[in-house]
Amino acid sequence: MPLSAPRNTPLIDGTDRVVGVAANAVCHAGGLACQNAAGFAVPGSTATTLQALGRFEESVTGNATNGGVSVRIRRGIFKYKNSGAGDAITIAHRGQDCFVVDDEQVALTNGTNTRSRAGVIHDVEPDGVWVRIGLRG
Repeated sequence: MPLSAPRNTPLIDGTDRVVGVAANAVCHAGGLACQNAAGFAVPGSTATTLQALGRFEESVTGNATNGGVSVRIRRGIFKYKNSGAGDAITIAHRGQDCFVVDDEQVALTNGTNTRSRAGVIHDVEPDGVWVRIGLRG
């Protein structure tokens, strides 16, 4: 049935989210934020089971319990270090996927199926790669 009066419709803008931190994980503000297979926040690392969520907005260390501490994560386009040698990203790769090396570096390839997807390459500058993270593109 259509509305017959104004409605207060709840809104989440989707830019920030609060996620429980994995037990003992050390999350640094500005680092590439991922969730592990169990759904808890962890810093980016070379692993195939991570889902990139965005950037850590604060520094938090998890306690002994999964989800015992929470951290704020923002999705968006962020600049991270470019990988070197044969895995370096260039402007010719704009629009392609890139992959998590660690919480501050991305690479062009999945490292022979050892890395999780970080996001989509937005742009490349001499000091890093702009990556769209947490905005499925």
